[in-house]
Amino acid sequence: MSTEATTTDVRPTAARSSATNGSATTSTPRATANRSTTPDSNAFRERISRGWAERDEALPALRESAGPAARRRAQISERWPGARVVVPAGSLKQRSNDTDYAFRAHSAFSHLTGWGADAEPGAVLVLEPTPEGHEAVLYFRERAGRDSDEFYANPEIGEFWIGPRPSLAHVAADLGIPARHLRELSVLGADNRTVVVREADAALTARLDEERLATARAMVSAGCTTAEARSAWVGEDARLEQDLSEIRLVKDGYEIAELRRAVDATAKGFDDVLANLGPATAHSRGERIVETTFHARARLEGNAVGYDTIAAAGPHACILHWTRNDGAVRDGDLMLLDAGVEVDSLYTADITRTVPVGGSFTEVQRRVYQAVLDAADAAFAIVRPGVTFRTVHETAMRVIAERTAEWGFLGMGVEEALAPEAQPHRRYMVHGTSHHLGLDVHDCAKARRELYLDGVLEEGMVFTIEPGLYFQPDDLTVPEEYRGIGVRIEDDVVVTADGAENLSAGIPRGASAVEAWVRGARR
Repeated sequence: MSTEATTTDVRPTAARSSATNGSATTSTPRATANRSTTPDSNAFRERISRGWAERDEALPALRESAGPAARRRAQISERWPGARVVVPAGSLKQRSNDTDYAFRAHSAFSHLTGWGADAEPGAVLVLEPTPEGHEAVLYFRERAGRDSDEFYANPEIGEFWIGPRPSLAHVAADLGIPARHLRELSVLGADNRTVVVREADAALTARLDEERLATARAMVSAGCTTAEARSAWVGEDARLEQDLSEIRLVKDGYEIAELRRAVDATAKGFDDVLANLGPATAHSRGERIVETTFHARARLEGNAVGYDTIAAAGPHACILHWTRNDGAVRDGDLMLLDAGVEVDSLYTADITRTVPVGGSFTEVQRRVYQAVLDAADAAFAIVRPGVTFRTVHETAMRVIAERTAEWGFLGMGVEEALAPEAQPHRRYMVHGTSHHLGLDVHDCAKARRELYLDGVLEEGMVFTIEPGLYFQPDDLTVPEEYRGIGVRIEDDVVVTADGAENLSAGIPRGASAVEAWVRGARR
């Protein structure tokens, strides 16, 4: 069954565009027949299809990510012998009416293909089972010729609208994967054992489920209900997604190099923000200036931001995922900036620094900042192969408990506070200390708990260390001078053979160093 229309025919359309080169009729997504002025006469089609220079078909060299991606595909092949594995890139997602969000391929697709920011919407990677393992095939919608009206009349994929698109030969040479046109894709394998990343492309998954259901109905006479069959295939899909997460827990050399690039670009973005603090403090929505300043660097250095930037000044720093970023930035307040650049390979940094806007911490601000820094340093100090991921969090939380107990906020001793049934210090830090980092800012999210939170650290793992303290403006359990102070310090670390490396150590962290950083940038 053809899935060529997976990303373009799933929405109602007001007009259709017929190709003139003998290819199948294709839909013009969200077409606007009520206001379109594009000529559709035979004379116009004839005129616009002629007079074009020959295309330069020089094929690219194999990209650097191709080798690592091939090794990852081999890992999945070993885990799924005899199964047909379908990993879609995903489709464009509607923002409003006839506009879409910027396309970003599903992370599992990018991980297994090495195709990053330039991936084509609707592409599908298939691992076809063979006696020796699997053969990878990449399906996508190749560019249409100038003799097709798709070229000028389809605003979603037409080159007149969105620019040049690659040929099958170009992508095959670039990624080292045989490429075929999307119209050749059959969603269900010949032996009916197909697994898919369900969340990546809803339309393709629905089409596959329809074919699976038809097969299941034929099995009912053998004593298997359709509900049982559906539960079985959904369970297998979930296991595939689990495997795709777990093979990302340990990063290879290429991935670590890309994460270094993302961290370096993020450091430049933080410098840009501090240099622009003057205009930020002068505007009633200064957090927006902070956000857009960082975004500009992300676009210059990479693909985009890896997640919505948190530019939280004053009491907004106590809101863990503050992304409205519409508040004032005032001298005397702290500003918490949680941001990361996603480079073109789609690997992202995730770094937080909390800075005094005016260049100097108050005594209480500095006390809170130092407590958080001590927690971060204590957690980093114990990172090495063989330590459990959970221990990193517990080490940071002990410091948080010690400091808040010293300040008289807990009403009990540290050991009593650390008991599972107590945890009063968690009022001031409800989030975890670490998460894995890579193609997703919260990477490897579907890995089993015993390999994630309760997993043992291995060389090549990359994750954050990000303790914090947040005293809400209306929290009556702390003295008034603490209320409205929020501090988080977040670094990206890689586990080495005998310890760990802080990839973001070059961004100032110590209280005095941060003060000097702000003052120097604002001159």
